[in-house]
Amino acid sequence: MTTSDQDQDRQQEQEQDHGPGESPAAIPVAIPAATAGDDVPEEAAAEGRLTPRQARRLRIVLSSVGMAAMGVVLALRIASRSSVLVVGVYGLALILCGVVIELSRNGRTRLGSWLLGVGLVAAVGADWLLIP
Repeated sequence: MTTSDQDQDRQQEQEQDHGPGESPAAIPVAIPAATAGDDVPEEAAAEGRLTPRQARRLRIVLSSVGMAAMGVVLALRIASRSSVLVVGVYGLALILCGVVIELSRNGRTRLGSWLLGVGLVAAVGADWLLIP
């Protein structure tokens, strides 16, 4: 069966479903009108959960705040004790925050949340344990 035969078969099926000469695009579909500022579906608002878009934005904001905090702590730690270990620990924490931002932008919010939490706890723990 050639491509044109497949196209003809599809067209015949559509005509059987919708009538001759009537394409599926011509059939009116009822689409609920959204009001301005209606970002939260009713189910999510009733349960107090975040929508996926809100969750992504929250993770991006948290990661940005974490990145700024790690930058400030890195500057303070370098001022008090200049060490490659300090730069390594906080540099990895900064990279981790950037990775979480990208994961959140791509919709991987749960993975990003776990990485952000575990990574920042690991950075603070490494600072406490490894850096004198």
